Amino acid sequence: MLIILALIILFHLASAILLLVATIHSAWWVVSPKGQEVIFTDLWYSCNSTCLPVANSHTPNASYLQAVQATMILASILCCISFFIFILQLFKIKQGERFIFTAVIQLLACLCVLIGASIYTAEKTSFHEQSLREGSYGASYILAWISFPMTLISGLMYMVLRKRK
Repeated sequence: MLIILALIILFHLASAILLLVATIHSAWWVVSPKGQEVIFTDLWYSCNSTCLPVANSHTPNASYLQAVQATMILASILCCISFFIFILQLFKIKQGERFIFTAVIQLLACLCVLIGASIYTAEKTSFHEQSLREGSYGASYILAWISFPMTLISGLMYMVLRKRK
């Protein structure tokens, strides 16, 4: 039982780390023009040798980008909160009860990741200025999509999991 508990904790921590890296790291969109330096763009900055804020990210036209920023931050926060609630519930709930509260918060984190990554997928050309549109998805974007099923599986595990001795 202790091994299963350790694996559940490690799986949750791995999904939280993936979410944090996907949210923070500057590789949601990668452009490598011929003969020029590679440009990495994330949800906030566009970086080559220097990092500059994403063009027009503060305008109403960039509401899609702001929605992605908000949902990814919220997903990271909810994932961390659900981990702490799980640890608290390990000591507080009675034997035989399920970790429903932890599961609900983790599933909300999963929903936020799904919404954020879906918006970015649907509106990627709106985020970038004309010179950056000929790029491809970066590692952080892929990590965001990988963290979606991980948080979903984690939330479903908590839904099924019962406290034992």
